[in-house]
Amino acid sequence: MRKSLIATAIGVSLALGACSKNNNENQSSADANTDSAAMEAAVAAGNAATGEASPVEAIAAGAGNPLLEPSPLPYQTPQFDKIRDEHFMPGFDAGLAAHTAEIQAIADNPAPATFENTIIALEKSGDLLDRVSGIFFDYTSFRASDKVQEIRAEIAPRLSEHNDNIYLDPKLFARVEKVHAQKSELGAEEQQLVDQYYDAFVRAGARLSDEKQSQVRALNSELAELSTKFSNNVLNAMKGESILVEDKSELSGLSEEKIASLAKAAADAGKEGYLISLVNTTRQPLLGSLENRALRQKIWEASANRAGDANGELITQMAELRADKAKLLGYPNWASYVLAERMAKTPDAVFQILGDLAPKAVAKVKAEATALEAMIEQEGKDITLQPWDWAYYAEKVRAAKYDLDESEIKPYFELERVLEDGLFFAMEKLYGITFKARPDLPVWNPDVTAYEVFNADKTPVGLFYLDPYAREGKNGGAWMNELVTQSHLLDRKPVVYNVLNIPKPAEGQPTLLTFKEVNTLFHEWGHAAHGLFSDVKYPSLAGTSTPRDFVEFPSQFHEDWSFEPEVIANYARHYETGEPIPQALLEKALKARKFNQGFDTTEYLAAALLDMEWHSIAPGKEIEDYQAFEKEALAKHGIDLAVVPPRYKSAYFSHIFSNSYYAGYYSYLWTEVFAADAFAYLQEEGGLKRENGDRYRNAILSVGHSTDLMKAYVEFREQEPTVDALLARRGLLQK
Repeated sequence: MRKSLIATAIGVSLALGACSKNNNENQSSADANTDSAAMEAAVAAGNAATGEASPVEAIAAGAGNPLLEPSPLPYQTPQFDKIRDEHFMPGFDAGLAAHTAEIQAIADNPAPATFENTIIALEKSGDLLDRVSGIFFDYTSFRASDKVQEIRAEIAPRLSEHNDNIYLDPKLFARVEKVHAQKSELGAEEQQLVDQYYDAFVRAGARLSDEKQSQVRALNSELAELSTKFSNNVLNAMKGESILVEDKSELSGLSEEKIASLAKAAADAGKEGYLISLVNTTRQPLLGSLENRALRQKIWEASANRAGDANGELITQMAELRADKAKLLGYPNWASYVLAERMAKTPDAVFQILGDLAPKAVAKVKAEATALEAMIEQEGKDITLQPWDWAYYAEKVRAAKYDLDESEIKPYFELERVLEDGLFFAMEKLYGITFKARPDLPVWNPDVTAYEVFNADKTPVGLFYLDPYAREGKNGGAWMNELVTQSHLLDRKPVVYNVLNIPKPAEGQPTLLTFKEVNTLFHEWGHAAHGLFSDVKYPSLAGTSTPRDFVEFPSQFHEDWSFEPEVIANYARHYETGEPIPQALLEKALKARKFNQGFDTTEYLAAALLDMEWHSIAPGKEIEDYQAFEKEALAKHGIDLAVVPPRYKSAYFSHIFSNSYYAGYYSYLWTEVFAADAFAYLQEEGGLKRENGDRYRNAILSVGHSTDLMKAYVEFREQEPTVDALLARRGLLQK
């Protein structure tokens, strides 16, 4: 049934339209979603078919469509130069019809159910639909035209209906149940696969009465439509809330290069002046530099209030409908339903870890606020610290405390050098892999680069695409996804991509990165490595198909290699002179990394707790005002700080309302425990060397979800992770 289909029901797909770790999400230039994000829509809607036309009729209607046959390109990477928006609906029609026929044949098979004729048959089914839906939902995230948005709204309920037709088919479930009862005769990976299929059917409602199944179908259809509307509203708000500045003097504090890039953005949009586009988080990067307080306030308010009118009612509807669905499936709330299959297991476990950290973060942020207020007083300003002031005065305090100016660092972090002499260099040291640019392969945008990845013995690993720059029609944040999923069963090597949202410089200017953007590049590569190094038989267990609260582990683990001394010495060189970054400047920059961690942690925790509260409401509860609910939820946990709003407010919290991070945004913190623990452990074992990389690759990155993941971690680490390294990483250790 293909990876994306089973993931729909069991909630383990990685659609990283939202997949940026908390700190990384601050750039559109988080993060978020799976993700991210676009495959999240497939997760929310389901991947399936209606059977309105026969396979022959549907395929005939799409004659000449490049989506209807496997790509002839290396690794079956998509033919981006030939795919057009008008190919998607005929492709969906054909894919839905073909998959319906395949599923029907499995369900109607007169032979006794076996692993081969049921589970393997499901794994092999849906190839056409998987190809069409995979590319389409990728397009909704990185090149969403008006036509693509229209198609998404039209196809979402059809996909949801067909998904229900699969998982609520009694004959098909009876066969899966039969194989599950005999699973002890199978190998370990096969048992894992059978368990996931069986759980997917049960969690979808296969054991419910006909009446309750009808209710589940109705809820799924409505949720698919609402989720699509939410996503489109956020994307439209990102376009519509851009701020046009006509007077250049208002941009005081920005570099000439940045001002030039804003002028180019305005020109590209057919406007005169300087166009400031929003990123997906509440905090906006320019707030740290702009001296004009009125403009800072205008930008922050545009960010914090976006999509509220359009999405306010959708939010409450989705939260209430999810609670109703949880009740039908036998759970007290949606969070309990979601977490039952994740590593955390229960909402109480999540509230425990978030609640333990919240007081430490709040205490830290209050101390930080005091330092900012002292800076305001020192400047002789008679103002009260506001959210739009935080980043600006935090940079002043950082500069005073560490004698550090961000503009001093950026010339040493030029994108191509960071990528090739930093990321690629580190990965060759750690895993022995090399990268070869493939300009012969088509891409979805001229700024995208394709690379073929090879092992140390020159055997191919797969393809990796990098899409670095922000542009109109592209979701904010940073994420990874798979264009082709690794599988020995299907004899396929992986094709993966990373998307970032780095502001594109003016023509002829270098792309100079911030520390956080460097961090994001390494973070998203960690997801890519997870997909590329997958070495399993079955696509449903491959790569990033792990529980949501494990999938961010590899990404966060790879972040810290960006600051490993040997790596940073290789790439941190001035883009004009080639001179290495001065040691004194580097040391100041590294010390400053833990600065403002109270703010960073608090805004993340506020969003994570908000997510959990939305999805812990009891069935039948009616929420009249989403903003009042948000305020009460934060106050409940003592984290309702006016100057530190949630990283995402509800109206644009795409991770949880249009992607599959619902009751899962906590996972960035949960997996950071694993990441910090694992990195600290390998540092003790010698750091950046092949033995360590191979060990991590074989134990963690290659296994997908083919085994118990805590067991895999313990075998790698020789113990379960502790929080000590995480607290040190965030600068929150008690002194």
